[in-house]
Amino acid sequence: MKGIFKVFVLTAVTLITAHSVSAQEFSKGTNVINAGIGLGGNFYSAGLGNSSQSLGISASYERGIWETGDFGIVSLGGYLGYKSYTSNPIFFGGATSKYSYTILGVRGAFHYIGLDVDNLDVYGGAMASLNIASFDDNYDNNLESRPSATIFVGGRWYFTEKFGVFAEVGYGVSILTIGASFRF
Repeated sequence: MKGIFKVFVLTAVTLITAHSVSAQEFSKGTNVINAGIGLGGNFYSAGLGNSSQSLGISASYERGIWETGDFGIVSLGGYLGYKSYTSNPIFFGGATSKYSYTILGVRGAFHYIGLDVDNLDVYGGAMASLNIASFDDNYDNNLESRPSATIFVGGRWYFTEKFGVFAEVGYGVSILTIGASFRF
């Protein structure tokens, strides 16, 4: 009987410990790299005529820096993104114009840990960035490199301890970004 009791206690402690560890998907010291592709963007509008845009490509890194009590973790990190556009407007003789944006930024996020859902990390944050514009056309235009700020919200679902998927809404190089997350 003592043997069965010991097995029961050991099993209960293991399950409780495993549940409390897996319910907090982001903690102080957690490192995550995201690699994503994005849809949408607002940096260039071709107006009348034919235009096309590439998918946004982005990568970001973040590290859990400090705990805010029982409900969240603050992270800091960086962001790099790229997107390009091609335009053949009806006006200006239909000359082809090519534009691209590279965004280099610093991000901060708040990861809410109050949800008791295993494998889920939800977060929101802000980014300060430099939007580096380049263009190839024959006309004067008002596109230039500039500082910028943005907000975002997102979530990650982890399939394993180190691999998951993410989705973010906000302005980076795209309005909606989806991709893979690597936690270490």
